[in-house]
Amino acid sequence: MVNTPQQQRELRSKLGRVRGLGSTREGVHHWWAQRMSTVALIPLSLWFVYSLITLTGSDYEHVRAWAEHFGNAVLLVLLIVTMFHHAQLGLQVVIEDYAHSEVWKMGLLLFVKYGAVLFAASAIFAVLKLSLAG
Repeated sequence: MVNTPQQQRELRSKLGRVRGLGSTREGVHHWWAQRMSTVALIPLSLWFVYSLITLTGSDYEHVRAWAEHFGNAVLLVLLIVTMFHHAQLGLQVVIEDYAHSEVWKMGLLLFVKYGAVLFAASAIFAVLKLSLAG
């Protein structure tokens, strides 16, 4: 037996009828992406803070020599990519929850996504320029 549209509307909860929204089926993936980026940021952030502490008071040449080390450059790029991805995911949740106009929501989501890509690319370029300049 096939349910009519009227019967399908009756099967929805009151909140579902008011909002008229169904599951986007991306919530679990988004949740896991946030958690995995958080897990990745913990050791990367600890390494970065430790590195900043050890570089305190160093001159430009010493910092550049530190950045030229392959492992440090790779970890910096990983930190940048993970940090901007995590920030973009978090801002996406806030925008989806609090922007009520679909036009504003789409505009803000595009702005955040492209902004994160632009800033991450700029930071990666700076790291590569610093690490490959020597």
